[in-house]
Amino acid sequence: MTTPFSFKIDATDGKARTGAVTTARGKIRTPAFMPVGTAGTVKAMFTEHVRSSGADILLGNTYHLMLRPGAERVARLGGLHKFMNWDGPILTDSGGFQVMSLSKLRKMSEQGVTFQSHIDGSKHEMSPERSIEIQCLLGSDIQMQLDECVAFPATFEEAEDAMELSLRWAERSKAAFKKFGNDEQALFGIVQGGVYPELRDRSAALLSEMDFPGYSIGGLAVGEGHESMLETLDITTPKLPANKPCYLMGVGTPLDLVESVARGVDMFDCVMPTRAGRHGTAYTWDGKLNIKNAKHAEDANPLDPESTCPASRDYSRAYLHHLIKANEYLGAMLLTWANVHFYQDLMAAMRAAISEGRFEAFRKDAQRRFG
Repeated sequence: MTTPFSFKIDATDGKARTGAVTTARGKIRTPAFMPVGTAGTVKAMFTEHVRSSGADILLGNTYHLMLRPGAERVARLGGLHKFMNWDGPILTDSGGFQVMSLSKLRKMSEQGVTFQSHIDGSKHEMSPERSIEIQCLLGSDIQMQLDECVAFPATFEEAEDAMELSLRWAERSKAAFKKFGNDEQALFGIVQGGVYPELRDRSAALLSEMDFPGYSIGGLAVGEGHESMLETLDITTPKLPANKPCYLMGVGTPLDLVESVARGVDMFDCVMPTRAGRHGTAYTWDGKLNIKNAKHAEDANPLDPESTCPASRDYSRAYLHHLIKANEYLGAMLLTWANVHFYQDLMAAMRAAISEGRFEAFRKDAQRRFG
């Protein structure tokens, strides 16, 4: 018996809402933060530690996995879930952003994009159809349409051309999903349009007419700045179907997450907690800590004695400082674990605040802590 994709809102507080996305591999409590498992791994973490942090879903990357080890190989080995030993839901992005940002050479056309691998220079083609085929070979539960990502800043004309192409690719992605996907998977459309209200409005309206199971907001957190991002969300989220999950791609800092939830966003992903951990930065309820700073060298206190995360609770700041300064692998592992756990604690705290009708007070406290 199949479990169809669905979304249910349990409580709202202003524009913030909490609920759950149901997939065949389990429920995703929203607001949700997805740790980024780009190449089939959340860097420096065991999957069981990711699960114990409170994460319900991971993100995998179509571009990286198609290049190495290859989507067909992953399919032969039983799919991405089995390959990486993760039994929960997986969302895959389309690969479009990485094609634009990492490829050595690329050429756009109506059909798709041809590009050279950043790994070995080999030539590849990515069309909406191929992107969906790869995502289905990987076996992801939630998939993204192929879209064109433009760098910031972009002129109105550049943003408009990319948005219109992304709309045409949305239709082709949806047709390909009917061919390659199944009833237990879902395909999201992606709203584009840069920081231009008219383009965001048009993109959201036309994608809504296509009736996707969920909607992503792309093209933000690319250099436009915090306030501009929030202004764009103010324009965009009200135009999307309220009964469908809203996913803001590639965001962000703890304050970004809180302010975006306040504007109706349900799902997030970002490399920030894992990348910061590998480079000696810890996220805590008191803000960011640079463990490399000399003041931590003799600090016997843990990151957070009240945390349920062993990395935050059971190791001193002095020990973490030593590990990072000595370039020991364990330092990156412990700080990454602590950060991923903190982000999940933050999402759980937001879900509770929304359910209890005190989200605005939580938001003001977050502005004080993380602003």
